[in-house]
Amino acid sequence: MYNKLISNIKPLGFTWETSDPFLFCVHHLDYYPKGNDQLGPTASLEGRNLGQDFTKKDGWRMYHGDKIPGFPAHPHRGFETITVVLEGFVDHSDSHGASGRYGNGDVQWMTAGAGLQHSEMFPLLSKDKPNPLELFQIWLNLPKEKKFCNPDYKMLWAERIPVYKEKDMN
Repeated sequence: MYNKLISNIKPLGFTWETSDPFLFCVHHLDYYPKGNDQLGPTASLEGRNLGQDFTKKDGWRMYHGDKIPGFPAHPHRGFETITVVLEGFVDHSDSHGASGRYGNGDVQWMTAGAGLQHSEMFPLLSKDKPNPLELFQIWLNLPKEKKFCNPDYKMLWAERIPVYKEKDMN
């Protein structure tokens, strides 16, 4: 019965094919090594294309970071991002003064609206064990009349997000 509702199945990868109003959807899964005193990896960064490291060498990427993995300050305008961190942590800061660390089930909803600069870094907090990171991020296009709304930032903390558990139907 339900298979008639599914029109298309595609494998999930790093980035996903999207259609309006979705602009971009990505799944990050990195198996970072132990962290150092600067919140970066203890492993050598030799052979990585720092600033553009999207190759999953040794199970992880630095992305645009050169010491700490992640995405240093960059602009957003006219859309919203929803970031769901299943495991690991993200340090957020933006040009409107919002900043904080979230992870392990937390969700960030950021409306870029009229525009802001923000940073999303993945601090490697554990010095004695690996620092896995898994997150999903979705970019939603704002309707034309909302493109220049005031930027906003909201946190949905894991312990306050309702969880639905389906009863076993067998």
